[in-house]
Amino acid sequence: MIEYNELINELILANVNDIVSLKLFLFVIFIFIFSLAIDVIFGELPGVVHPVVIMGSIISFFRNIFINIKNKISGVLTVLCASFAVGIILFIIYLICKINIVLLFVLFTILLSSTYSVNMLLQTAIDVKNDLNEDIVKARNSVSYLVSRNTDELTESFIVSAVIESLTENITDSYVAPILYFFIFALIVLVYPINDHLYFLLLVPMLYRLSNTMDAMLGYKTDELVHIGFFPAKIDDALNYIPSRIAGMFVVISAFIIGLDGKNSFNVMKRDARKCPSPNSGYTMASTAGALNIQLNKKDTYILGDSNKEIIADDISKAVNLSKLSIVLFTITIIVLFTLVYVIL
Repeated sequence: MIEYNELINELILANVNDIVSLKLFLFVIFIFIFSLAIDVIFGELPGVVHPVVIMGSIISFFRNIFINIKNKISGVLTVLCASFAVGIILFIIYLICKINIVLLFVLFTILLSSTYSVNMLLQTAIDVKNDLNEDIVKARNSVSYLVSRNTDELTESFIVSAVIESLTENITDSYVAPILYFFIFALIVLVYPINDHLYFLLLVPMLYRLSNTMDAMLGYKTDELVHIGFFPAKIDDALNYIPSRIAGMFVVISAFIIGLDGKNSFNVMKRDARKCPSPNSGYTMASTAGALNIQLNKKDTYILGDSNKEIIADDISKAVNLSKLSIVLFTITIIVLFTLVYVIL
């Protein structure tokens, strides 16, 4: 009788665990799909409540405190304090919303959508192309918001190159990386459940976005930022190492599918990806240059691809279509892999 009761208890426990696991699996899938829909349809949240804007304020606060420490520990302290602050704010929000599952679902969806940016990534490139067709001066001004180089005297070919570079470089950190880390951690909590796992599930892509924002704000080798920006830049490089290479391969695959030069895309990526100062940004840029049979040129910094044909404004549209398909294929792949691993486990 005792053995029978123990068997029944084990079966009940196993059934409960399966139900919890299924609920978490469905939560992850639906949260992601709804967050993607929000981003694609509505774009970015208003700046006053956008988490990235708030992160920027937090980073600036700690930057002003630690920048006078003239060694690399200043960057370490900035990363630790900013991460702790974001974690605390997010946990307070989570505790408030935890009392109602609908509120938690809605807020989780909105916050997750803020960790990546598909709509703005693609639309910004299209807007610059439209400006270029209208007036080159207007296009120079528009592209100045995308790149750090001086755009006052850029010719059409250099404007097109800058737009395609910005667009394709950001496939990694504007989408592939945060989503990859979101699903990796989702698998971890499915296998090894922890308390408040939904909080940590959202914290992971949020901390990635924080790291990326810190690199964008501090990761420069100027006299002022050379010390405080070192550690944030290295963390961002490490976090993007694998996602950038995955993104590059999806660009190559997409090039084959839509009839661009997929073979050249792969060859140029292998040859030129490491020519950029960043260890990661070249993979999507070089693969795109090869797919379009064009040359992307940032003066005195890098040249990616071969000048097989003149680069023109229409190449922006081709790069947008290539980036869009790469994002779609990655999205389908990550959902399918997540589902397969869940079923197997």
